[in-house]
Amino acid sequence: MDAPAQTGAHAGRDARPASAARSRDGRIAVWDPFVRIFHWSLLTLFVVAYLTHDLSETIHQGAGYGIAVLVVLRVVWGLVGSRHARFRDFVYRPTAVLRFLIATARFKAPRHVGHNPAGGAMVLALLLNIAVICGSGIMMTMDRFWGQKWIEEVHETAVHVCIGLIVLHVLGVIAASLEHRENLVRSMVTGWKRGPAAPAGEQRSIEPTGPSEPAP
Repeated sequence: MDAPAQTGAHAGRDARPASAARSRDGRIAVWDPFVRIFHWSLLTLFVVAYLTHDLSETIHQGAGYGIAVLVVLRVVWGLVGSRHARFRDFVYRPTAVLRFLIATARFKAPRHVGHNPAGGAMVLALLLNIAVICGSGIMMTMDRFWGQKWIEEVHETAVHVCIGLIVLHVLGVIAASLEHRENLVRSMVTGWKRGPAAPAGEQRSIEPTGPSEPAP
């Protein structure tokens, strides 16, 4: 659920210098390599862990530990990473998220270059939920919690909640892609998105060779 720059309270989050590198068709580099690798690696490992739950404990646990490492790295990158990867770029107040959801329901939501308010809230919800899945999964392997039914219930419930969040995330991506006429899935592969309109005479036209790190 991502998405020219806004005016008003959130303009500073999406505004970019006019001299920022652009492709000839007006696209700009938004998602850095780490964000893209994290996104698709997390999805892959989650699917592997889910499908191997009753088939291979070794593969299931290996995928789980891999997910835990990814979550820790994403939290660190949310503090020190590139512009649109940082939490401060996409964490909004609950009221802003609610207003955005209402606007989305009316197909009148403003477009954001980075994560929009609902997308930012989803990132936080998924990270927290997956942390619970990983934490409870690790506890299930410890002697102290071995056989504790409540740990298993927390783990399974968190997995089901995560699947629900993923469904909502996909629906949000589809809605934003249709409303703003851009392929958000492709942008998470290439790192490039349609940028805000540049003032006449100030746009630099370049050939895209791959996403560069957004200006801080």
